[in-house]
Amino acid sequence: MKELQNKHILLGVTGGIAAYKSAELIRRLQDEGADVRVVMTRAATEFITPLTMQALSGHPVSLDLLDTETESVMGHIELARWADLVLVAPASANFLAGLRQGRGDDLLTTLCLAATCPIAVAPAMNQAMWSNIATQENCAGLLRNGIRFFGPDEGLQACGETGQGRLLDVPKIVSLTSAVFPTGLLSGKTVMITAGPTREAIDPVRYISNHSSGKQGYALAEAAVEAGARVLLISGPVALAAPDRVTLIKVISADDMYAAVMEKIGECDIFIGVAAVADFKPVKVQTQKIKKQQTDGPRTLTLSLVENPDIIASVACLPKPPFVVGFAAETENLQTYARDKLHRKHLDLIVANDVADSSIGFNSDNNGTTVIAKDIAISLPVASKRQVSVRIIEIIAERLNTKELLK
Repeated sequence: MKELQNKHILLGVTGGIAAYKSAELIRRLQDEGADVRVVMTRAATEFITPLTMQALSGHPVSLDLLDTETESVMGHIELARWADLVLVAPASANFLAGLRQGRGDDLLTTLCLAATCPIAVAPAMNQAMWSNIATQENCAGLLRNGIRFFGPDEGLQACGETGQGRLLDVPKIVSLTSAVFPTGLLSGKTVMITAGPTREAIDPVRYISNHSSGKQGYALAEAAVEAGARVLLISGPVALAAPDRVTLIKVISADDMYAAVMEKIGECDIFIGVAAVADFKPVKVQTQKIKKQQTDGPRTLTLSLVENPDIIASVACLPKPPFVVGFAAETENLQTYARDKLHRKHLDLIVANDVADSSIGFNSDNNGTTVIAKDIAISLPVASKRQVSVRIIEIIAERLNTKELLK
């Protein structure tokens, strides 16, 4: 099993002779399943070329903060949101000083300021520079701020001296990188997640549906797997690949999804209803394509609709329900409508998001949500749906543990 499967690693490379090892680091991270993008300081390009790093990573290398071409595609904020981990290897003494001071005078330090994901640094410098009191004070401050340190190692250095300051060996950096992610928060638990839209047939070629892409549900499935859970993902029609280590059950209509959920729900400890299930379906599905007729004016068509089964309410009302988490996609009065749904459907948690905001709504790679229970409302900042999912899973695990302790 690849320990970094589907992870987004933003590799920062700073100036120093150890920069040549970053080429091998890219390969080893990729061997573990990671998608790696590279940001280099100008000093780093004196030791290894951006072309080398681009060829190895398969992505353009980012160098400058004020790059109009980069900003038009993925600006520094978007790149920071993309990452699941910012790993700076090698990290020079100058970079560590700038990071400690909160400077944003180049692309790499600016990305670190903007990142909401974990940040890890692998220092590499002369042993005297590493032991200097200024460097040690900077490192102590960074540790207090939650920055992870991978090394440094001790041994013979490029300058001919021996001591602490060598870049940690690449396999060890990869191992420590992998250790950032597994949480075990849901070890031994089975999680069912519904995702994507449903399609309600009108005739053999037409249907009623919505704009759901399934991205949030699939991201939650990945986060639940990382937390140690067995995951059943029941998905409507989406253009997404099945996440690794997830049991995927494909469905089309709300009735299909309801049947799939009820068949497996007895196995589950947690149910997360992310799918945008159609509220209504046509009373009668035409067996042949509805044809246009020649008329003097515009033709009208009346559809009679009937309500679909309420999947999440049905799960919550089972005699022995799992821990039930709903989603509320609203365009106004976000918390008011979400709390009403929470109480009306007897949910344990509800995640509310404003789909009127196109930057975080349907089809977007980012999201900003509020997680609501009877006694809490936790607002999560805008970040990638992957990062938002990790935080949602953490909250679910915490609330589930509390509920089990109170039984």
